[in-house]
Amino acid sequence: MNTTQHQDGAGLSPALLAAAPHRLLFFVGAVNVLLAMSWWLLWLIDVRWGVIGLPTGTPPHNTPFGGWMHAFIMQYQLFPPFMFGFLLTTFPRWIGQPDLNRWHYVPVGLGLLGGQVSVVGGMLCGQPAMVHIGVVMSIVGWGYGLLHLLRILLAERRAGKGPTWHAWSCFAGLSFGLIGLLLMAAFLHGAGPWSVVVSIKLGTFAVLLPIYSTVAHRMFPFFAGNIIPGYRAWRPMLMLSLMWVLLLAHLVLELAHANRWLWPVDAAMALGSAYVLWRWWPRGKAPGILWVLFAGFAWLPIGFALFTIQSAVYAFGGEFILGRAPQHAIYIGFFGSLLVAMVTRVTQGHSGRPMLMPGVGWFAFALLQLVVITRVVAEIAPDGYFWQVVAAAGWLIAFLPWVLRSLSIYLHPRADGRPG
Repeated sequence: MNTTQHQDGAGLSPALLAAAPHRLLFFVGAVNVLLAMSWWLLWLIDVRWGVIGLPTGTPPHNTPFGGWMHAFIMQYQLFPPFMFGFLLTTFPRWIGQPDLNRWHYVPVGLGLLGGQVSVVGGMLCGQPAMVHIGVVMSIVGWGYGLLHLLRILLAERRAGKGPTWHAWSCFAGLSFGLIGLLLMAAFLHGAGPWSVVVSIKLGTFAVLLPIYSTVAHRMFPFFAGNIIPGYRAWRPMLMLSLMWVLLLAHLVLELAHANRWLWPVDAAMALGSAYVLWRWWPRGKAPGILWVLFAGFAWLPIGFALFTIQSAVYAFGGEFILGRAPQHAIYIGFFGSLLVAMVTRVTQGHSGRPMLMPGVGWFAFALLQLVVITRVVAEIAPDGYFWQVVAAAGWLIAFLPWVLRSLSIYLHPRADGRPG
């Protein structure tokens, strides 16, 4: 299959989604990128102008639930398919085990896709049963994927190899994620609001941040070393351990409502991640598809610098002056930017295309930088909901061309004719 044939639309086949973990899981994630934010944009418009009439509550507590579900969907249903797609592909290669077959990853994709569609559909239609079913489907898909990743780790142990600490670190993050999903299910079935709050905090500080940071720690210096002559890959395991210590310390302090003691932890995380970025930063000529990795990573120290300001002002003045600005610097800036950068890189490489940043990738990445700034400023600007609407619409505009191109690639054979 040559490039011309692909561009003409020949070879389109949904069956190809089952050919490799990244095809199916990235496809699911790309759909979720638009579906999740489309619902959230409608919810924000309704809150700001009241013109749609969406349901605002859900049993068992009949509380305004939109903000909680937005955090849950983004952390447990939008980003995770991409993480599972990457890890189900790379775990066997990191550890020296055979590649997984479709029965190992297809149920993961179906569970995560069905869960997302059911939760969003339930929120749009005011059907609590659909929300419940969606969370359960996500638990099943997540748990099934976790089981097969554990099987690979145990096979390494039986072979007397390892341990591969990057793999164990990612597995630990996904295990916390399963706990977070179960807490959300508990809330929907009668547990107190504390359960969903803990679920959301786990999603940030014990799931997404550790997994993103671990993958960056393993892959970014490796990518740079393959491209830049004389580049020295720097990835001491001590930095990975310190990352876990600081993130869990932040999590425990937040859950204990000891917010006035957060600022030293946040400052250490900001300075530490800035130092890592400085050590990793390419100092030679490199393609854009490498630069976006490090530019996206820069939002991690920025986000924790904002956390530091927030917690320090609270410690000495008793006010939260930045609202959710630090979280969104990390959610959109760090997670969102690296989503575009990493998924584009994997998609290019695993579809037999040149290792170059395509135009839609540049468009998504550049516009996303404006989106994160808008969303951060929305926390302190007058009429904050208006600027949140602008940010949500900007997310959709940024991602739409990138998603459409990606979906097409996953549904077509590799451009170089190779399997996978």
